[in-house]
Amino acid sequence: MLIATWNVNSIRARVNRVVAFLERTGVDVLGMQEIKCKPEQFPYAEFEAIGYKVIAHGLNQWNGVAFAYKAHLDPQDIEMEFAQQPSFKDVVEARAIGATFNGVRIWSVYVPNGRALDDPHMQYKLEFLDRLAATTAEQLEMDPDLEITLLGDFNVAPLDSDVYDLSMFETHISEPERQAFEAFEQIGLTDKVRELLPGSYTYWDYKELCFPKNNGMRIDFVLTSETLTNRIQSASIEREERKGEGPSDHVPVVIELSD
Repeated sequence: MLIATWNVNSIRARVNRVVAFLERTGVDVLGMQEIKCKPEQFPYAEFEAIGYKVIAHGLNQWNGVAFAYKAHLDPQDIEMEFAQQPSFKDVVEARAIGATFNGVRIWSVYVPNGRALDDPHMQYKLEFLDRLAATTAEQLEMDPDLEITLLGDFNVAPLDSDVYDLSMFETHISEPERQAFEAFEQIGLTDKVRELLPGSYTYWDYKELCFPKNNGMRIDFVLTSETLTNRIQSASIEREERKGEGPSDHVPVVIELSD
């Protein structure tokens, strides 16, 4: 089973690239972030034409998350937010979607950016991460053998090596953000992709030739519970997807699970 995450940065602008990626790789379940559309605006037909179905969650032209999955799969227990997901300005934004595929609980999450250390969005970001970790911890306490993954754009670079130049950043690398990310490890989740693919970036800004210069960040992750980590056979970071015409500024991260 192949599971992937990709911040597509507008699915309507990049539907052809995403569909081509699915055709090329045969990914079974793709968690997408920043789809930037409402469900009724999602380009379903293009996915259906290649044998995929879609569950989309979006409120407006910002944020938004979705799953694209092979049509024979039967998603269970679909949720459009996690327990106690925080709101921003009284709105629970479209930043999380969960479903169970073949017994694997998958959450596609788009963590708030934070914007600046003193911005209200930073407190929102830290609260989002804290509640997501707390909710996951409760689920693992109830079922230690639960196969669960949190995947998506976390907007945190946990290690210094995850950023091409620390002096260029204030957010994403701050101690509160890194501590909030470390909480996922403390509750028993693992970043197996880092072990298999050290030193790789997943995001490059569009500005100042960041991609050709490899001025990137590693902020997209697939975090897995112990039982699921033990099933990971291989992983890839699809750097080629940052090339060509009209790419997203993020690239897919893929894991392969044993049967």
